[in-house]
Amino acid sequence: MLNFSKTLAQFDQFLWGAGVTIVVSLLGALFGMVVGLALVFLRDAKWRPLRWLAHLYISFVRGTPLLVQIFLVYYAFPGLTGIDLAPFTAGVLALSLNSGAFASEIFRAGLSQIPHGQYEAADALGLPRFITWPKIILPQVFRVVLPPLVNEFTLLVKASTLLSVITVVDLTRTAQNIMNTTYRPVEAFLMAAAFYFVILFALSSLTRVLEKRNQEQRR
Repeated sequence: MLNFSKTLAQFDQFLWGAGVTIVVSLLGALFGMVVGLALVFLRDAKWRPLRWLAHLYISFVRGTPLLVQIFLVYYAFPGLTGIDLAPFTAGVLALSLNSGAFASEIFRAGLSQIPHGQYEAADALGLPRFITWPKIILPQVFRVVLPPLVNEFTLLVKASTLLSVITVVDLTRTAQNIMNTTYRPVEAFLMAAAFYFVILFALSSLTRVLEKRNQEQRR
């Protein structure tokens, strides 16, 4: 029979693990947006090798499992560069590099919805690109892509469970540690599942609200 008494006694550890999951996912999403924007500009670069490099990177990330990418960052990167990465840092870096490839597609879809006349109007006014993009184009793009970006963040929270394999003490790793001390695996992972459900349900609700608001603004 289920007995949550020992598991509930570790409630504060579950809260800490949930906090680590949210923080590592949020950092991965934020840095992923930076990577995504960089890839958008690289794919439109005039120099062909840069375009080829961006396409190769996106193809590699989308064509390989995230777990393999995490191992490459955590184990291979220090061996190649001599820079040791803490598990948390390696986890954020791996999530960022992975999310950036998908964020770039989201940004490209958002840019396709910006009327080309706005670029022409900016050129007619003599506005340089370093003013046109941050002041005119990107604010409109972010309004369009915000719902899918939140959805990408939801997927990143789910993907963050893989970081437990490199000893990041997130919600999944916390459940594993508590299972090893209480010998109640079912209760430990049911508790972790409940925390994940609350987090992901809140993000899904936010996505629906943003999509509804976006549709109302288009009318």
